Amino acid sequence: MYNTSASDISIKMEAKKICVLVMGMLFVILSIANADSSVPVLVKKVKGKKVCDKGWECKGWSEYCCNLTISDYFDTYQFEELFAKRNSPVAHAVGFWDYKSFITASALYQPHGFGTTGNKTTQMKEVAAFLGHVGSQTSCGYGVATGGPTAWGLCYNKEMSPSQDYCDDYYKYTYPCAPGAGYYGRGALPIYWQYNYGKIGDALKVDLLNHPEYIEQNATLAFQAAIYRWLTPMKKGQPSAHEAFVGTWKPTKNDTSAKRFPGFGTTMNVLYGDRTCGKGDNDDMNTIVSHYLYYLDLMGVGREEGGPHDVLTCAEQEPFNPSAPTQASSR
Repeated sequence: MYNTSASDISIKMEAKKICVLVMGMLFVILSIANADSSVPVLVKKVKGKKVCDKGWECKGWSEYCCNLTISDYFDTYQFEELFAKRNSPVAHAVGFWDYKSFITASALYQPHGFGTTGNKTTQMKEVAAFLGHVGSQTSCGYGVATGGPTAWGLCYNKEMSPSQDYCDDYYKYTYPCAPGAGYYGRGALPIYWQYNYGKIGDALKVDLLNHPEYIEQNATLAFQAAIYRWLTPMKKGQPSAHEAFVGTWKPTKNDTSAKRFPGFGTTMNVLYGDRTCGKGDNDDMNTIVSHYLYYLDLMGVGREEGGPHDVLTCAEQEPFNPSAPTQASSR
């Protein structure tokens, strides 16, 4: 048995005090570090309206930046769940697509309402809707594929065996084709035809007309191009897919009679027209819808939030822009 003197007890008590003090200081230091790692929210009022700036992910004094940002409710592990098979050995874009590229691309558009419009449920639904389109258009899955067809989104970043160069001579003065360039499908929402590469390149300030291959070389740029398409109406007076989905678009009487309503179904009408819509329950449309519902489940929202059939699909909708019988597809 060891003898303990009064001085020993005093020393031990002092040591405990010092230990508590050091632990407290460490806690304060860690708290400050964590506070510094989170971007402060800047808030002000412009013409009576509250606007915010959240740094790199939602920058530029926007009302939408006062809401959650995408990374607040959609994380890396969820992206991995949605696109579980994209890096499988049999996939065709192994190592290309990732969460960082998506979030970096979205930061350009979050101040404009992409994934930041409405409450948390609406925000999550929009990301699921956008990625549902992306997954369905880049999938190499099929009925008996491991994990099912909805697990194989982002399998491609370009069309593997293009049947043509997609150069339309009608646009030779406004968007002349570059010698040797092929304007076949590339990207998260595949771009076709030189005029579409030209228009999107103009918007992104990237020379896609002369260098369409940039889309298949840079995943962030590929996502930016896709989100730009999501936010941009095909024609003046028509909604963008974003507006049709989040409900900021108000249908006219003509829209209502054409069975076009705010919701996921109309996003297909905006993006694909009569290639997909107004044909009943066709396979192309059902594949896109299946991806959306699957992603709602994986993100914890639940497919019941998809809405009734006439909102979820475009089976009975008249297309906004019917194709002329002899007109080349402008997918």
